[in-house]
Amino acid sequence: MNKQSEDTIQQTSAAAAKGPELLITRVFDAPRTLVFQAWTEPRHLVHWWGPRGFSTPACEMDAHAGGAYHFRMRASDGREVVWQGVCREIVPPERLVWSCTIREANGNLISAETILTVTLEEQAGKTTMTLHQAVFDSVANCEAHQSGWNEAMSRFAEYLPNA
Repeated sequence: MNKQSEDTIQQTSAAAAKGPELLITRVFDAPRTLVFQAWTEPRHLVHWWGPRGFSTPACEMDAHAGGAYHFRMRASDGREVVWQGVCREIVPPERLVWSCTIREANGNLISAETILTVTLEEQAGKTTMTLHQAVFDSVANCEAHQSGWNEAMSRFAEYLPNA
C-alpha cells in the first residue's frame, strides 16, 4: 500500500495564542467511502483505533450530528483510557468533526477537550485524509497525540485492505 505522510504541530502566531494544534495528512489506497466507514463504524474502529499495543474492547458511536461516542482502549499492561465526546458534524463520506476528551479509567483527566476534524478527498481511487486536532492544553499533550495518531494511522492503513 502506498502511503504518503506529512505531520506538523502548528505553532503559528495565531495558534500559539490559543495553544498547540496537530495536523496530519495521509494518503490511503482505498476509496473514500470505505475510509469514512472505517472512521465512523464500530465494526471497523475496533480493528485500528489506538496506538500499537492497544486494543479497543468497547466502542460505541452514534455517527450523527449531536450523537455521542465512547471508546475504551486497553494497553498491553491492562491500563485503560477512555475517549469520549460528541459528533459535531458528520458529512458522509467527506468530513467528520468530533469533540474529544480523554480520561483514565478512574475518571482522571488525561487530555482536556479538543476538536478533531477529519477531511477526506478521493482522487483516482485513493483517499487523502487530513486530520486536524486543536487546541491542546500543552505541547507535551499535542506531541503525545501526534505519536499516538501516527501509530493508529499505520494500523488503519494495514486494516483497510481487509475491511
